[in-house]
Amino acid sequence: MREEIVGAGLRRFHELGYNAAGVKDITDEAGVPKGSFYNHFESKEALAVETLQRYGVDLRLTDLADGSVAPLARIRRHFEFMRDRIVAVQGRQGCLLGNLGAEVADHSEVIRAAVADGWRLWVSLLAGAITEAQAAGEVGPMDPQTTARFLVNAWEGTLIEVRVSASVEAFEPFFALAFGRLLAPCA
Repeated sequence: MREEIVGAGLRRFHELGYNAAGVKDITDEAGVPKGSFYNHFESKEALAVETLQRYGVDLRLTDLADGSVAPLARIRRHFEFMRDRIVAVQGRQGCLLGNLGAEVADHSEVIRAAVADGWRLWVSLLAGAITEAQAAGEVGPMDPQTTARFLVNAWEGTLIEVRVSASVEAFEPFFALAFGRLLAPCA
């Protein structure tokens, strides 16, 4: 039952946002009685924290550390995978980290901290892959941490444009600049 609630919470928070997704919406989608929610979660905030952790797993963030794939290819595959997920829902969902960060971080310290943890993990794994790409001679010199932060921030901005413009064309400049300039393969 807990798994059904977490899955439904992830979908509802992602589709509707935190404030618009009520506990009843979540339990209805999970197919469980509303009263059972509180047998598994202390609050809606607690569920949001768990869904953020699940979201990182669903995004396969740890693939950024997969040493069996060349680092630059790994980074590109990561962003292509995330792009393809957004394209599959016609750009209507964005990134749960960015969505909850923008919607709730000023109002819930618990959710703000969970979003910050997810963000740090993402940046850390991305920076690690950039460091490996430099060591392999795939990309030129740059500060991996700063570059990773920039890429994550640029990605989140791209997702906002995708939603606002209702067009997946916003991905084109991200990929052109991220992989054609910033992480361009060394000659």
